[in-house]
Amino acid sequence: MINASLALGLALAFALLWVFFGWWIGRRVQSHNEFALAGRNVGLAFACATAMATWVTSNTTLVAPQLTYQFGIWGMIGYACAAFGLLLFAPLSQRIKTLLPYGYTSGDFMRLRFGRFSWWVFLLISFVYAMSWLVSLGMAGGILLHTLSGLDYHLGMSIILLMCVVYTLFGGLKAVIATDFLQAIIILVGVVGIAIVVAMNVGLEPIHQKLSSDHPKLLDLLFPAAVMFLFNNIFFGLGEIFHSNVWWSRAFAFKGGVGKKAYFIAGLLWLPIPIVTGFIALAAPSLGLYPASADMVGPLVASQVLGYTGSIILFIVVFSALASSLDSLLAATSDLINQDIYLQYIKPKASDSERLKSAKWIIVILGVVTWLLCLPKIATLGALLNFAGAFVASTIWPIVFGLYFARMTGNSAGWAMLLGTLSGLIGYFYIGFYVAALVSCAVSLLICVIAWRFSQQSFHWQALGAQSKVEDV
Repeated sequence: MINASLALGLALAFALLWVFFGWWIGRRVQSHNEFALAGRNVGLAFACATAMATWVTSNTTLVAPQLTYQFGIWGMIGYACAAFGLLLFAPLSQRIKTLLPYGYTSGDFMRLRFGRFSWWVFLLISFVYAMSWLVSLGMAGGILLHTLSGLDYHLGMSIILLMCVVYTLFGGLKAVIATDFLQAIIILVGVVGIAIVVAMNVGLEPIHQKLSSDHPKLLDLLFPAAVMFLFNNIFFGLGEIFHSNVWWSRAFAFKGGVGKKAYFIAGLLWLPIPIVTGFIALAAPSLGLYPASADMVGPLVASQVLGYTGSIILFIVVFSALASSLDSLLAATSDLINQDIYLQYIKPKASDSERLKSAKWIIVILGVVTWLLCLPKIATLGALLNFAGAFVASTIWPIVFGLYFARMTGNSAGWAMLLGTLSGLIGYFYIGFYVAALVSCAVSLLICVIAWRFSQQSFHWQALGAQSKVEDV
């Protein structure tokens, strides 16, 4: 374990570093457009880095080892399949930029495309997911510090939340993307380095022998629950990205023609990371490590094998991964509330300066609410996020049909999301978390197909761009 004083010093040093960098980037941000969408002028290098770094979350560095520890090979591969979300969102991002060149949020699309009923259902799902993800990231910060140094869980959680809130306030999405670029480099170098050292010190053969003799199910390719998890996680990952304003705001912020390339490259860069981090967990039985909480297995193995230096490296990597996602989610959720609640119902004629001010206040409020929800540490990271799978998987097909099929109109998207979510929650509580997204996605698809097949109207695509331009003015 890291000395408690050193761990606290590292956390505070990185907090000050990212806050200063966020201030330096954001000192010229004067308009709401720059704050929310980085001036809609983000190039390919920064676009790739922010997409990859944002998707390397506490899930990738802490939950991927947890699921590998629980489900074995399929846990590792299944989590890696979340890369399909980035890869398949690549063409969607180009379509989004074409249809809504003046759009701000995913909520804009749902409201203009399907009407207010579907929009409200979508917003409910988006906020449930956003808060689940925010809480899981805050929890992960506390778990990281506690596991590696013994420092109080609440202290680590508070430091990382305060840090991300402050530097996101300074520069908005522009500061978020700039810090993501540096954090992506740290994450890639650190994760690969840790996995190489684990393989060299423990050895692949001893790991395989230990698992074969004592935990054969972890190597069983026909392990039923693990196979279900594989497919469930694919649709969970698709739903996470397809609906979330984290990814839509980047589609709007990237230069024309950049989004498709950026998301595809980011998906390829992200794909091996869960396999690398998951592999670390398979070494736990060989080392005689059986953590009290499965989401601690990654840090425990790394610190056991790499010693003091390894614990410090792991700390830096996971801290960077948490920050790269937490800041993005704060900015994107603030935009969603600002654009879809504040401007629609509270102050429709707000000036640019008023929109900028309200966006910053919303970030502060989100930070405080997240901190309060993190205090009791209500569940493991994996359980918390997979609960949201029933919600987000229901949005996949309404968004795909909404972007490409003109004959699906009206409230059908809202019913697909609502009934899909309810079905997924029934699967979650009565079968297991590893089927929630599957059930939700299947029910939603069925309703979308029926609505498309029997619809008598067609949507006019040009209405999206025209209306979003009017609202932007």
